[in-house]
Amino acid sequence: MPDSSPRNEAGHQITMTWIERQGIHPLLFAFITLVIIFFLYQLVGGLLTFLLFGVEPLEKSLFGYRLATGVGQLLFILLPTVVLVLLASNRPKDYLRIIRPELKVLLVPIIGIVALQPVLQIYLIFQDRLPMPQEIQSTLEKFRDLFESLYRQLVGSASLTELSWVILVVALIPAFAEEFMFRGLIQRTIEKSLSPMQSVLVTGVIFAAYHLNPFSFIPLVAIGIYLGFIVIRSGSIWVPITAHFVNNALACAALYFKLEDDYLIVGNAGDMSTAGLLATFWFFGVIFLVSTMYFVKITKKSIQPADQIVSNGQERENKGE
Repeated sequence: MPDSSPRNEAGHQITMTWIERQGIHPLLFAFITLVIIFFLYQLVGGLLTFLLFGVEPLEKSLFGYRLATGVGQLLFILLPTVVLVLLASNRPKDYLRIIRPELKVLLVPIIGIVALQPVLQIYLIFQDRLPMPQEIQSTLEKFRDLFESLYRQLVGSASLTELSWVILVVALIPAFAEEFMFRGLIQRTIEKSLSPMQSVLVTGVIFAAYHLNPFSFIPLVAIGIYLGFIVIRSGSIWVPITAHFVNNALACAALYFKLEDDYLIVGNAGDMSTAGLLATFWFFGVIFLVSTMYFVKITKKSIQPADQIVSNGQERENKGE
């Protein structure tokens, strides 16, 4: 009986992944992944945190609330991501792009993410200035104040020891968990059906929506797109992990030193003139663009479909490499 197993162009037999054997479309698998992790982290993890520490992370339960946040990211985001990657690929290391990059490739996006922050903060200032009916404005301000209060309690710190703990929970763990999930699994899976740049855009929107913060949705989309872009350019998951960590760690350090979110801008941005804001916007925007152009110059075009990389990896496996 002839062997009907699928083979690549070189004639080597290709071992199908679990989702391929089940006939699950990559976009459907990405959607199922989002549902599973949303249920585990936002619902199960959120419910457990609520039962243990209440709705608001008051000072007496702040340590436990932070601990639950960090453990929840590890158990309900990172661990399920690793398990689901094993279903999506026979070579999870290649699929997740776990490749050591050159040092300059790792460092240049740090300049980009730091320059992007004041650009996005100025955008938020203009967003807040949009005219709205008084009733809607009052309601939005209440929700915004609630988000900011929770954020400051979680991220704020009063000592270097507490700052180190906050950076671990708010910066380091999320950088690993979220990048492995969004850029490692979700974006990679979507690449099987869409072009790499389309996958970057879709994943950026999903990344923003997952944070459940409507006031920062556009800035989160921009950050998500940038992180997705640098991973396909560099071919290494460590590049967006590093940029993500720096972005979050700077926010933690800013609150520790009693600085506002727009700490990179000289003066109080909220009191700056429109001309001053636009000048600052363009100044940091140019830095961001120049750093991104240089990043493109020093990176090879690592944009190739996920299934092609997996097939190449399978071919190396068949050759005994």
